[in-house]
Amino acid sequence: MSYDKVRTSQTIIGTKQAVKAMRAGSVKELLVALDADNWVTDLAISFAREIGIPVILVESKKELGKACGIHVGAAVVAITGE
Repeated sequence: MSYDKVRTSQTIIGTKQAVKAMRAGSVKELLVALDADNWVTDLAISFAREIGIPVILVESKKELGKACGIHVGAAVVAITGE
């Protein structure tokens, strides 16, 4: 998966904020880093699947964070717009 989509889209970073945005109905896709701890990502993944939001797995939380323009890793990123 290319991180270019994250760079060019509106995003919400973090599990709590992503779940909040999913509840509000503003999330198109959820990206989850494979190297993140399950206890961090499981809630967001299960909720996204429950309400029919596509979950895309990416290799690295460091690269996902970098694509979002932050200097730390990101375990969960919600894409809200193009």
